[in-house]
Amino acid sequence: MLGAMEAIFLTMITGEFIMGILGNGFIGLVNLIDWVKKKKICLLDLILTSLAISRIGILFLMLLNSFLLLLYPEAFAYNNILKIMNSFWTIANQLSIWFATCLSIFYCLKIASFSHPLFLWLKWRIKRVILIILLASLLISVLISLLITEPSNNEDVKNLGRRESKRNNTNNSAYFNILTFLNLGTLFPFTVSLISCFLLIVSVWKHTRKMKLNAMDARDPRTEIHFRAMKAVISFLILFLIYCLAFLIVASNCFLQQSELATIFSVIIAAIYPSGHSFILILGNIKLRQRSLTSLKQMKCCLKGGISTGP
Repeated sequence: MLGAMEAIFLTMITGEFIMGILGNGFIGLVNLIDWVKKKKICLLDLILTSLAISRIGILFLMLLNSFLLLLYPEAFAYNNILKIMNSFWTIANQLSIWFATCLSIFYCLKIASFSHPLFLWLKWRIKRVILIILLASLLISVLISLLITEPSNNEDVKNLGRRESKRNNTNNSAYFNILTFLNLGTLFPFTVSLISCFLLIVSVWKHTRKMKLNAMDARDPRTEIHFRAMKAVISFLILFLIYCLAFLIVASNCFLQQSELATIFSVIIAAIYPSGHSFILILGNIKLRQRSLTSLKQMKCCLKGGISTGP
């Protein structure tokens, strides 16, 4: 039977799951409806939809992992269950970081202004560049998933669900190395996002300086577009760092005799990334923000209508 703390933590992770599904589901649903209506989808909507779907997958696996950890930890000892969870987790996690990186690259190439030949070459071929990265990210994710689910690796990962094995550092070292490798594997796309953010900052600084020299209002529409893009990229970088640190704490559970509560608390912190960033993207996108306000007004009218016609 669950104690008070376990129940509170499960309630929190469930709440984060619901919020994440609402945010990411809204992004995906709006863009998919527009795709069906217009028979085509723009590059930005494709990236946002792909990112939302990958984060929904992450949230589902986080919720499942939390419930299994507290209610049925012996499930981690079953190789088939472990293999399936590892595969889906690796694919969703890798795709999420790569799709977010594609979003950062898109904002940088579409909004930033530089005269360097390489930047102009990429800017003119932005659609091809993004589509190649999306395809490559899918292949990389599947490849890493195949490596992580090798039988030899699964034997080490199975020990996570066995409480008595937490004292055996030798058996669990491979699992810790695997998780560390996966976090290091995201270092390259994270660095690309960091570079994209830096270029956006330099671009908006140059643009603002130019506007001031010409005695014009620095807060023009182009500057506002820069700031919206920077908010989306910077918030992603910060939340993703928190996400990685939280899962390093989860990985340290292999060596330190922490309780399941410490692990589930780290998962709650990590879930802020796929849940919270979706709402930042909605607020920073004009179409999504307008659709969300329209949906809220419709819900408000429906609730008022339901109350007024009630007994």
